[in-house]
Amino acid sequence: MATRDSMTNLTQQVEDTIRYAEEQYKQSSLQEQYNDDNYFQALQQLEQTYQDIATMAHSANGPQREQLHRMRLQIQQLQNSLILQGSRGGEQF
Repeated sequence: MATRDSMTNLTQQVEDTIRYAEEQYKQSSLQEQYNDDNYFQALQQLEQTYQDIATMAHSANGPQREQLHRMRLQIQQLQNSLILQGSRGGEQF
């Protein structure tokens, strides 16, 4: 079973990563231009967080795995949105 502290820390990491990535998504949508470094960094953070969730799932109990699964879905959805937004703007990732 994953410890309460490790789950709390990961949950905070997920929330921070999502907040940052959503900021980048909104900025790129409004401005129709990209800060390539921040945009790419947001994608990298999403991927790293996704991997951290997958790692944590190995030591999680049932309810924790369910929570981690929901987090993973949020991350994937945001990754897809950023990638699609980037492809509309001519960016290639």
